[in-house]
Amino acid sequence: MDWGTDLWDQYDIIDKHTQSGLELVEKYVKFVKERTEIEQNYAKQLRNLTKKYNPKRGCREEQECRFSNHQSFLDILNEMNDYAGQRELIAENMMMNICIELTKYLQELKMERKTHLSEAKKAQQSLESTYKQLDSSKKRFEREWREADKAAQYAEKTDQDINATKADVEKAKQQANMRTHIAEECKNDYAAQLQKYNQEQSRFYFSDVPLIFNKLQDMDERRVRKLAQGYVLFSDTERHVMPIIGKCLEGVTKAGTNVNERNDSIALIEQYKSGFERPGDLDFEDYSQGINRASSDSSLGTLGTPKGPLELLGKNRSKPFWLFSKKSKPTVTEDFGHLPPEQRRKRLQQKLDDIGKELQKEADQSEALGKMKDVYEKNPQMGDPASLSPQINQTAQNMERLRGELNKYESWLTEAGRRGDSMLRRGTLREDALSYTSHSNNNGSTHEPYSPDGTHSEEGTLDPSQAIYAEFDDDFEEEELVAPIGQCTAMYNFPGASEGTITMQEGEVLSVVEEDKGDGWTRVRRANGNEGYIPTSYVSISISK
Repeated sequence: MDWGTDLWDQYDIIDKHTQSGLELVEKYVKFVKERTEIEQNYAKQLRNLTKKYNPKRGCREEQECRFSNHQSFLDILNEMNDYAGQRELIAENMMMNICIELTKYLQELKMERKTHLSEAKKAQQSLESTYKQLDSSKKRFEREWREADKAAQYAEKTDQDINATKADVEKAKQQANMRTHIAEECKNDYAAQLQKYNQEQSRFYFSDVPLIFNKLQDMDERRVRKLAQGYVLFSDTERHVMPIIGKCLEGVTKAGTNVNERNDSIALIEQYKSGFERPGDLDFEDYSQGINRASSDSSLGTLGTPKGPLELLGKNRSKPFWLFSKKSKPTVTEDFGHLPPEQRRKRLQQKLDDIGKELQKEADQSEALGKMKDVYEKNPQMGDPASLSPQINQTAQNMERLRGELNKYESWLTEAGRRGDSMLRRGTLREDALSYTSHSNNNGSTHEPYSPDGTHSEEGTLDPSQAIYAEFDDDFEEEELVAPIGQCTAMYNFPGASEGTITMQEGEVLSVVEEDKGDGWTRVRRANGNEGYIPTSYVSISISK
């Protein structure tokens, strides 16, 4: 069954039906657009909500994130922010895959429908024009036949009239014959026009109109199929992000299960434990005996250094210590003496760790400068060794300053009742040796190496090149073989005369084990397993992705 056969006489119905279908597509596109706006507004409100409840940098809430219940709340905010991102993705995909695609397809359908209807109108106009010609020839034939009949009757009457002359009779007969001939021509023309109209009418109703209606049917079925795909995309778009949304919700659940009330209590104790002893009994002050008022101080007055809670809170030591009284904010000092003993030790230890990291960074830089200067001295074409002197001096000064701060904070930590980490102290041995190297390379003179306790040793001097590369040799002996991260090709010959370096011939291909860390050297390995450093500028490096 098709429109061209079964609905050949329902042009108006087909016209209205196809127009209604296009309007439905427009309506669905508007519906999806409004849905995307809802999703976008929802996502925006979620993002604003998470931003509102996220702690600002440096505020008290951010400091409390060490507690699991506070951290879990932050995790929930982060998950909700990700959830908002998925709602935005839904809106974006719906707009791209449904609204834009259907709008573009709708314009194509409108143009196609207009074309088909225009073809139908042209066929109708052609048939109507043929019918007008038929009607005109029919009326002419009718008129001419009446005139011929009148002429024949007049000729017959004239022939019977005894008063009519022979010429009048002949003229009347000629006129009748001429009218009859014209009527016959009009008859033939009418028959031809009738045949032509019947042919065009048959073609119109059995060929042209069914073809056009079937094209409209095909167009409408394609529209329905495309719209159905849009309906499916409406759900699939959201279904595709459901796994990620599920992970966001799982993250919220995990945040709830990660809360540990016992650990939060322990964390609070670790953070705020003062280390003070509870106040002792107050002594009886017998004013009748004239006792020295100083002896009435409570046991809190015997705590000594660091200050007890009374001194920290600015209280008179002769008065009792009230837990719930309003506390004044203590003055912050560099040695953290304003903190209770336990908190003071933690802050001093943290400060020591930070200084140790800075000192290690300066030591690495000093080491790199020493290697670079040694290479410049052996290969002047690579650079001027004297150009590194300002950097070496500055690095040495920084190390001396940091070492002084390290000793200062260690003394304060000892005063607080706890020695610094012994590993941090042993870590300074390497830095002392590097400091000696920096001074040797800079001044060209020999200094006594530092001993572990910070004093000068009398055991002799070190070879600068040995000091520079000793650590690299140790690294090669202790580390396991590291997988290569790329390859390099030598552009120049390199003798590799210094310890820690490796010889290299122009065109030789080596494996890259460690990239240049900013000191101008790259660690490479030969096929036989030998490793060493080479100047980065001497090779062309290709790192594997």
